[in-house]
Amino acid sequence: MEKTEVTTACGCHGCGPHDTNPEAKHAAVTAGSEKAYTSIFRLSGLDCADCAAHLEKRLVALPGVKSVIVNFGAAKLTITHILTDADIINAVRQAGYQAEPYQQVAAANAQPVRWWDNPKTLATIFAGLFLGAAMILEWTDIAQAVVIPLYALAMIVGGYHVAKSGLYGLKSMTLDTNFLMLIAAIGAVAIGEWSEGATVVFLFSLGNALQAYTMDKTRQSIRALMELAPRDALVRRDGQEVRLPIEEIIVGDTILVLPGERIAMDGKVTAGLSSVNQAAITGESLPVEKELGDLVYAGTVNEQGVLEILVTKLAQDSTLARIMHMVEEAQAEKAPMQQFVDVFAKYYTPAVIIAAVGIAVIPPLLFAQPFDEWFYRSLVLLVISCPCALVISTPVSIVSAIGNASRNGVLIKGGVYLEQMGIIQAVAFDKTGTLTEGKPAVTDIVPLSGLDSEQVLALAATVEQRSEHPLARAILGRASLLELGSVADFTALPGRGAQATVTGETIYVGNMRLFEELAYPLGNAPQLVTELEDQGKTVVLIGRQSELLGLIALADTVRATAPLAIAALRKAGVKSIAMLTGDNDRAARNIALQAGVDTVFSELLPQDKVSTLQQLAGKYGNVAMVGDGINDAPALAVANVGIAMGVAGSDSALETADIALMADDLGKLAYIMALSRNMMTIIRQNITFSLAVKALFVIGTFAGFVNLWLAVFADTGASLLVTLNGMRLVRTIK
Repeated sequence: MEKTEVTTACGCHGCGPHDTNPEAKHAAVTAGSEKAYTSIFRLSGLDCADCAAHLEKRLVALPGVKSVIVNFGAAKLTITHILTDADIINAVRQAGYQAEPYQQVAAANAQPVRWWDNPKTLATIFAGLFLGAAMILEWTDIAQAVVIPLYALAMIVGGYHVAKSGLYGLKSMTLDTNFLMLIAAIGAVAIGEWSEGATVVFLFSLGNALQAYTMDKTRQSIRALMELAPRDALVRRDGQEVRLPIEEIIVGDTILVLPGERIAMDGKVTAGLSSVNQAAITGESLPVEKELGDLVYAGTVNEQGVLEILVTKLAQDSTLARIMHMVEEAQAEKAPMQQFVDVFAKYYTPAVIIAAVGIAVIPPLLFAQPFDEWFYRSLVLLVISCPCALVISTPVSIVSAIGNASRNGVLIKGGVYLEQMGIIQAVAFDKTGTLTEGKPAVTDIVPLSGLDSEQVLALAATVEQRSEHPLARAILGRASLLELGSVADFTALPGRGAQATVTGETIYVGNMRLFEELAYPLGNAPQLVTELEDQGKTVVLIGRQSELLGLIALADTVRATAPLAIAALRKAGVKSIAMLTGDNDRAARNIALQAGVDTVFSELLPQDKVSTLQQLAGKYGNVAMVGDGINDAPALAVANVGIAMGVAGSDSALETADIALMADDLGKLAYIMALSRNMMTIIRQNITFSLAVKALFVIGTFAGFVNLWLAVFADTGASLLVTLNGMRLVRTIK
């Protein structure tokens, strides 16, 4: 990966105007008199959160490095430096890990996790073979002369990466688990316990290999999102159809997608009609009809017809790519529980080292105890006190839960927000576009002069064919299956309605004021209009000459999923569900009644919504706000958790909220709460189990019941169990 310094239209450095992968390049920044570059690398072999912290500390200590961020969950390194890429990669390799330039778009080519590709795994296998051979020979009393050399080979092969990483850490004054295991193995040899020393090395190496494999599987399940996007697409250029890699496709190109193919780029349909399965982006279980003008997303599946799509975003800017980026960034955000564990481990590890030194020195010096015995016990204590199981217990659960959510159409910006969702006591909803569909629909048709409902609707729709008003579109939508007449002399009447000639008659469609001005005999129409308006509906009247033909009532309808979603929230333990709106109180209460909302706050300005949320927080504690992510930005910001819904393809909405629902599915709210509570339960299980195992084996160490290989077995087993327990969150929460 070359350092590049190309000025772009945005004024940044490091991204050419047609750069298909700017994140993999270096962004130049000025650091004093030197030019520093920010590089991003993908890490492998990073299986321990504590190890990630040590790697970060080691790298930041290098001359020429300005800042380092190691994202353990995403196995991603972001480093600002004046060195070469080779210097960084070599430094990471010396620490016992591998690094390669990060390429987000190329992540679609990610290979499945294969254990035989990992040199640490191969070293573990050979160490196990040497150890097994030595044990068999020792037990059968055959060829005793080669037993110790075989044990030594097992330690050298299995402990090579451990010793390399441990000694490198010592150079940067960090004592990690690798160094503790190195001391334990050397100490065992020093007192003649060759078999135990080799067993310690093998079990520790096996534990590292298994942890690395399971963590890579977790990360791979998240990176698999990017595999949804095809690597190329059929593009129409200069009158010809050519298949090009997605990196070569630019904004303004037209791509053709055949039935059964995945859509390669974000864009807008310019020709064709089809249903598209976009579950990967929005979590919707049913395909969505796409026609002229509709947006489509990379990674979704075209099911039926041929679609022509005008590309609106480059591959690295697609909704799918942004989801991937946001998920990885979310993995770096620490939840409060994880912060507690990190602080605990910070003081716990030095305390154990001091205790181990005390065990080795105090009994022989003060109580004339045998040195070998207490030195051995100190080695056991060092091994069993390794904090890996404790430290990994939280991040693996958070990574798994965030990955689960992303595959279900929910983006969570960090563990802190997911943790908060489990303790939410009140939820406030915006009305328009959140609890409601956000657009008017015909709710009532009332004939008044001998015509039936279809005839009244057909006459209104015929006139409204020439109108662009939202109410006109709603009427036309309801009349889509009716046969409409021809229109002549259409005239818009601003603020009142419209008129047109239909089959030789003048037809009026408008509000009450229009018909009062025309001096129509209204009969009981005013009473009907009042009753409908009391229900929060807008009423359109239809008439001809001096005769009123009927009424059509329209309203912004409640989402079909809203009542069930609100009921699910109550079942999940939410104490208060409120609706916040700028609409009049009469309309607001009608919607609230249909949706099942507890409390209504109407006729609110944006600043009023903020103060209302503060009142709810004062009464209930933790409050979530659900809105559209743009108009409700102030309210979303002041809530404990801001949730934007229906934001697929919307850059601003994705940036606004703490949690983003990619589709208009309010049912995901109860799912997030269940996921949060499951995550917190598993984290508590992991922490309790880790500490219990440590406490049990520490007591056993002082009592002399625990040996080295058993200590390593317990530590490795605990780490694997908490990892596997956390990975349960990858599965869908019902």
